[in-house]
Amino acid sequence: MKQFTNLAEVIEHFKREETCRDTIEKMRWPDGNIICPKCGGEKCYRMGDMKHYKCRVKACGTRFSVIRGTIFENTKLPLNKWFIAMYLLTAHKKGISSHQLARDLGISQKSSWFVLCRLREMLRTKSVELLDNIVEVDETYVGGKWDNMSKDKRAKQRQSGKDNKVPVMGLIERDGNVTLTVIGQDSFKDVVRRHVDPDAQLVTDSHLGYQGLAYEFAGHATVNHNNNQFKDGIFHTNSIEGFFSHFKRTIFGIYHQVSPKHLHRYCDESVFRYNTRKIKDTERFVHALKQTEGRLKWKDLTAK
Repeated sequence: MKQFTNLAEVIEHFKREETCRDTIEKMRWPDGNIICPKCGGEKCYRMGDMKHYKCRVKACGTRFSVIRGTIFENTKLPLNKWFIAMYLLTAHKKGISSHQLARDLGISQKSSWFVLCRLREMLRTKSVELLDNIVEVDETYVGGKWDNMSKDKRAKQRQSGKDNKVPVMGLIERDGNVTLTVIGQDSFKDVVRRHVDPDAQLVTDSHLGYQGLAYEFAGHATVNHNNNQFKDGIFHTNSIEGFFSHFKRTIFGIYHQVSPKHLHRYCDESVFRYNTRKIKDTERFVHALKQTEGRLKWKDLTAK
């Protein structure tokens, strides 16, 4: 694919729908072997309109387009607008709000928010890769302050018995990748076990929720922040705290407010951007295009 250096080049290159469809086809089926999204059959051919394909398997015979089974399926927006949105979301270091994207693309804010949610679903890590070597683990809380709420909203929130902050755990491999998890019913130990290799050296603060992990991993060092201890030789949690700082600037500076229901999507976005920080914007854009499989429907997104 052509190397882009700015947004203007992206707009110019993908101004035709045919170019967008051809690009998706090359990303989905790089070997040229078209696979049926319904039955998985490999005996498919391009139809005469050059926009659709048909499965040769007699029991199937499905007619489909290149966006069938992807985040673009059943979209009413031109594909070039999707590509522009994808480039903006992945290239901007702190993301882009639905209001700003709506103005940039000339669409409604509701449509823009749906586009961004579907793109974040695409950026989600599909498989768990265990972190190894030295792994820093820490937790933070995302949400507004009580003092910033109106009197009525504050009273309603307290009557519901729900806290206005959501706990999020971050785990980062030293000089490597990061993962974020919204803490629900799982304990701190459960999250660590799910994401960290047993041969790794853990570094955490002195929270009691981490006690006992030294028996399950190669090692477990702690730093006691309550005693103003932030580093013990090579052991510290500065890397994950630095990531938290950037993550919160993304939430507070760009999105301003994130509901607990959709917080995990913003975590996925920040994780993707951080884990691809060492590559160029074009490479990050192509990397995202290779993950278009899967669809997020509006009714599933907004279900209570």
